[in-house]
Amino acid sequence: MKLTPGTNRFRTIWISDIHLGTRGCKAEFLLDFLRYTESEFLYLVGDIVDGWRMRKSWYWAQSHNDVIQKVLRKARKGTKVTYIPGNHDEWLRSYTGLAFGGVMLLKEDIHTTADGRRLLIMHGDQFDGVVRYARWLAVLGDGAYELALKLNNLFNIARRRFGYPYWSLSAYLKSRVKNAVQFVGDYANAISSEARDRKVDGIVCGHIHQAEIRTMNGVLYCNDGDWVESCSALVEHFDGSLEILHWMELRALDPMTPMIDEPDEPEERELELADFGR
Repeated sequence: MKLTPGTNRFRTIWISDIHLGTRGCKAEFLLDFLRYTESEFLYLVGDIVDGWRMRKSWYWAQSHNDVIQKVLRKARKGTKVTYIPGNHDEWLRSYTGLAFGGVMLLKEDIHTTADGRRLLIMHGDQFDGVVRYARWLAVLGDGAYELALKLNNLFNIARRRFGYPYWSLSAYLKSRVKNAVQFVGDYANAISSEARDRKVDGIVCGHIHQAEIRTMNGVLYCNDGDWVESCSALVEHFDGSLEILHWMELRALDPMTPMIDEPDEPEERELELADFGR
């Protein structure tokens, strides 16, 4: 896949679980992705801003502001941007049905692919037993996950000094924890069953930070991943086919090395963060 800024066009892009407002967010890598890609439709599938973490401690890097400005600029230039809030940005669910800066907020949506398939779009936290039935445990898990991300950085600094490649300790720990707390049933099975019951062809979600495409319960299950660990997106090509892009692999990005921020066109700086709420 040849990568040239602004010329990698897709019909649709889905991204989620960016977690702006946390130190674990790889906003620079997401900016790189947004600069290199264009689409007719862009779906933000929840947990874009991490309100849980920001209520505890304030962190907001310039790159986080730049991500919002970049999305708003895409909306101004004609991309249809839809924001479906998740559990970490759940306060925005009170504003669904409204548009801010050209970005439409919806509780969920139905997207029709170029080849005619109907896909239900939702964040998916309502199918996670930890969030649905034990919110206090979910918040505790969020704090533990943040700690795991910090340990992950220290762990990989040591690995690199000894010549070993990057390995996600946090992803490993998360998978072990998730296996222990899935007392309501398998997440993908539950959410794909919902898609089948609602008579759509498939579902696109986020929430669990694990990108994949597979057929379950007679429908297509698509998870677009996250921008904390995997830096992945789900894309639709113009023939309707779907693909997961793992951006760090495509661009050969080192997750332990901060990227040099390349300035966008001057007009992009004209929108401040406050404009998102207008």
